[in-house]
Amino acid sequence: MSQTIKRLLINAILFMALAYMFPNMLYVNGIVTAIMASVVFSVLNTVLKPILQLLSFPISCLTFGLFTLVINASMLLLTAYFMGQGTFYVNGLGSAVLLTIIISLVNALLQVNKTTEYRD
Repeated sequence: MSQTIKRLLINAILFMALAYMFPNMLYVNGIVTAIMASVVFSVLNTVLKPILQLLSFPISCLTFGLFTLVINASMLLLTAYFMGQGTFYVNGLGSAVLLTIIISLVNALLQVNKTTEYRD
Protein backbone atom coordinates (compact mmCIF):
# COMPACT_ATOMS: atom_id res chain seq x y z
CA MET A 1 0.00 0.00 0.00
CA SER A 2 1.40 3.39 -0.88
CA GLN A 3 2.53 5.81 1.79
CA THR A 4 -0.09 8.40 0.76
CA ILE A 5 -2.99 5.99 1.19
CA LYS A 6 -1.65 4.88 4.58
CA ARG A 7 -1.41 8.49 5.74
CA LEU A 8 -4.95 9.24 4.50
CA LEU A 9 -6.33 6.22 6.36
CA ILE A 10 -4.42 7.13 9.52
CA ASN A 11 -5.80 10.67 9.41
CA ALA A 12 -9.32 9.33 8.79
CA ILE A 13 -9.06 6.98 11.78
CA LEU A 14 -7.60 9.84 13.80
CA PHE A 15 -10.54 12.09 12.88
CA MET A 16 -12.97 9.38 14.01
CA ALA A 17 -11.09 8.79 17.28
CA LEU A 18 -10.88 12.52 18.04
CA ALA A 19 -14.58 12.95 17.30
CA TYR A 20 -15.30 10.14 19.77
CA MET A 21 -12.94 11.49 22.46
CA PHE A 22 -13.90 15.16 22.06
CA PRO A 23 -17.53 15.25 20.89
CA ASN A 24 -17.89 18.96 21.72
CA MET A 25 -14.88 19.92 19.58
CA LEU A 26 -15.16 17.75 16.47
CA TYR A 27 -18.11 16.12 14.73
CA VAL A 28 -17.65 13.51 11.99
CA ASN A 29 -20.72 11.97 10.37
CA GLY A 30 -19.12 8.61 9.55
CA ILE A 31 -16.08 6.79 8.25
CA VAL A 32 -16.72 7.82 4.64
CA THR A 33 -16.90 11.43 5.75
CA ALA A 34 -13.67 10.98 7.71
CA ILE A 35 -11.92 9.58 4.62
CA MET A 36 -13.21 12.44 2.48
CA ALA A 37 -12.15 14.97 5.13
CA SER A 38 -8.72 13.35 5.24
CA VAL A 39 -8.38 13.79 1.47
CA VAL A 40 -9.50 17.44 1.66
CA PHE A 41 -7.16 18.06 4.60
CA SER A 42 -4.23 16.54 2.69
CA VAL A 43 -4.97 18.57 -0.45
CA LEU A 44 -5.19 21.79 1.56
CA ASN A 45 -1.94 20.97 3.36
CA THR A 46 -0.24 20.26 0.05
CA VAL A 47 -1.53 23.26 -1.92
CA LEU A 48 -2.43 26.08 0.45
CA LYS A 49 -0.27 25.55 3.53
CA PRO A 50 3.11 26.32 1.88
CA ILE A 51 1.71 29.58 0.52
CA LEU A 52 0.40 30.59 3.95
CA GLN A 53 3.69 29.65 5.60
CA LEU A 54 5.61 31.77 3.13
CA LEU A 55 3.32 34.77 3.62
CA SER A 56 3.37 34.44 7.40
CA PHE A 57 7.12 33.91 7.71
CA PRO A 58 7.74 37.24 9.53
CA ILE A 59 5.00 36.51 12.06
CA SER A 60 6.32 32.98 12.55
CA CYS A 61 9.78 34.37 13.25
CA LEU A 62 8.41 36.81 15.82
CA THR A 63 6.45 34.07 17.59
CA PHE A 64 9.28 31.52 17.34
CA GLY A 65 7.19 29.27 15.09
CA LEU A 66 4.07 29.16 17.25
CA PHE A 67 2.06 30.86 14.51
CA THR A 68 2.38 27.58 12.61
CA LEU A 69 -0.22 26.18 15.02
CA VAL A 70 -2.65 28.84 13.82
CA ILE A 71 -1.93 27.94 10.20
CA ASN A 72 -2.52 24.24 10.93
CA ALA A 73 -5.73 25.08 12.77
CA SER A 74 -6.90 27.19 9.84
CA MET A 75 -6.29 24.20 7.53
CA LEU A 76 -8.56 22.11 9.76
CA LEU A 77 -11.20 24.86 9.81
CA LEU A 78 -11.02 25.13 6.02
CA THR A 79 -11.46 21.37 5.79
CA ALA A 80 -14.60 21.68 7.90
CA TYR A 81 -15.82 24.53 5.69
CA PHE A 82 -15.33 22.57 2.47
CA MET A 83 -16.86 19.39 3.93
CA GLY A 84 -19.99 21.15 5.13
CA GLN A 85 -21.29 21.75 8.62
CA GLY A 86 -23.63 18.75 8.66
CA THR A 87 -20.91 16.20 7.99
CA PHE A 88 -17.64 17.49 9.48
CA TYR A 89 -17.59 20.26 12.06
CA VAL A 90 -14.88 21.87 14.22
CA ASN A 91 -16.07 24.03 17.11
CA GLY A 92 -13.94 27.17 16.82
CA LEU A 93 -10.30 28.15 16.56
CA GLY A 94 -9.33 27.00 20.06
CA SER A 95 -10.68 23.54 19.39
CA ALA A 96 -8.94 23.47 16.03
CA VAL A 97 -5.60 24.39 17.63
CA LEU A 98 -5.92 21.62 20.23
CA LEU A 99 -6.99 19.07 17.61
CA THR A 100 -4.13 19.98 15.27
CA ILE A 101 -1.64 19.62 18.12
CA ILE A 102 -2.93 16.10 18.73
CA ILE A 103 -2.96 15.27 15.01
CA SER A 104 0.59 16.56 14.62
CA LEU A 105 1.83 14.60 17.64
CA VAL A 106 0.28 11.35 16.45
CA ASN A 107 1.63 11.81 12.92
CA ALA A 108 5.07 12.65 14.31
CA LEU A 109 5.05 9.54 16.53
CA LEU A 110 4.05 7.36 13.60
CA GLN A 111 6.78 8.96 11.48
CA VAL A 112 9.39 8.19 14.19
CA ASN A 113 8.24 4.57 14.33
CA LYS A 114 8.57 4.33 10.57
CA THR A 115 12.12 5.68 10.52
CA THR A 116 13.37 3.44 13.34
CA GLU A 117 12.51 0.20 11.54
CA TYR A 118 15.57 -1.81 10.68
CA ARG A 119 15.86 -3.72 7.46
CA ASP A 120 18.28 -6.56 6.91
